[in-house]
Amino acid sequence: MFQIPSKIPNTSTTIFTTMSALAIEENALNLSQGFPSFNTHPALLKLVNKAMLKGQNQYAPMPGILPLRERIAEKTEKYYKVKYDPIHEITITSGATEALYCAITAIVNSGDEVILFEPCYDSYAPSIMINGGIPKYITLSPEDDYKVDWVEVKKNISSKTRAIIINTPQNPVGTVFTKHDLECLADLVKNTDILLIADEVYEHIIFDGMEHISLAQIPGLWERTFVCSSFGKTFHTTGWKIGYCLAPMALSAEFRKIHQWITFSVNTPIQYAIAEFMKNENHFLELSAFYQTKRDLFLTYLKGSNFRFSPSKGTFFQCLNYKNITIENDYELAVRLTKEIKVASIPLSVFYKNLNDNKILRFCFAKDDEMLKLAADRLCKL
Repeated sequence: MFQIPSKIPNTSTTIFTTMSALAIEENALNLSQGFPSFNTHPALLKLVNKAMLKGQNQYAPMPGILPLRERIAEKTEKYYKVKYDPIHEITITSGATEALYCAITAIVNSGDEVILFEPCYDSYAPSIMINGGIPKYITLSPEDDYKVDWVEVKKNISSKTRAIIINTPQNPVGTVFTKHDLECLADLVKNTDILLIADEVYEHIIFDGMEHISLAQIPGLWERTFVCSSFGKTFHTTGWKIGYCLAPMALSAEFRKIHQWITFSVNTPIQYAIAEFMKNENHFLELSAFYQTKRDLFLTYLKGSNFRFSPSKGTFFQCLNYKNITIENDYELAVRLTKEIKVASIPLSVFYKNLNDNKILRFCFAKDDEMLKLAADRLCKL
């Protein structure tokens, strides 16, 4: 059997695959992987069927169908006051993960450093390393509500720094970068060649009156930023894998050079359906209230538990600290709870380079109310 050297030797099966498979095996309530337990809007399903029956089933243009890119441009200008040319500066991708990978691949070369804020989504570092780059981690602490120390960030910037990845609202811990944070970032990268990759997948899921600030809105950041987002989280369609990237023309040109050799184009009828569905803005404007109700319900059910928590500020994830319950390793506890009480979660340590164990589990509350209550009832017995 042939053996080949691995480009990412320390990377194994993702925790999401592991915990979802275990949840199925144990017939557990799956609050681990981030996908809704409910279906998308019936009107969107009808629009997909309409597009298929209309014959819109062949290759889409490489950058995506123009009507969808135009809808994204209109939305971005209306709500973020930022203009993107739908022809040259918006690209439809196979989910946000592909958008992130294309952005990283377009700009990262061997020996380049990319600054990450951990705990961070698990696709970033492997994508950097595949391209010969070096992830440089800024570790955020739950004791300080995961606030960024921008002085510390400045200390980690060097002549090798090629890019910084920002995720807001942030998966896994549900924090949100403020305008002040992004202005600090703008000050740091001013007069440098550092590029930015913004993972804004959860842009429409933000709570308690907070506002999502896109990196593109901050003076000095638009011209150096790839903004990556997705319809999967917004329209409860994670399995459709339709995302997109917004970037100035020069950056988009390099981005598309990568995209065309990975997927070339993505699902045609679904693009047409989403373009039509987006005409009703309520489909994304009502999302924050919808998920805040889910979050509040889940936390109300957990009030009598021994978990400690601060309400998530965004995303559809809630982190629970279990220090008052056990001193077990978080991975071992996540596995045990999946097997014993049939509730699957994600151990937060997997989002750190050194597997920092702060005794925290992440739960997805994008589930129907009955499942949330049943899971909370089981958790309250711990």
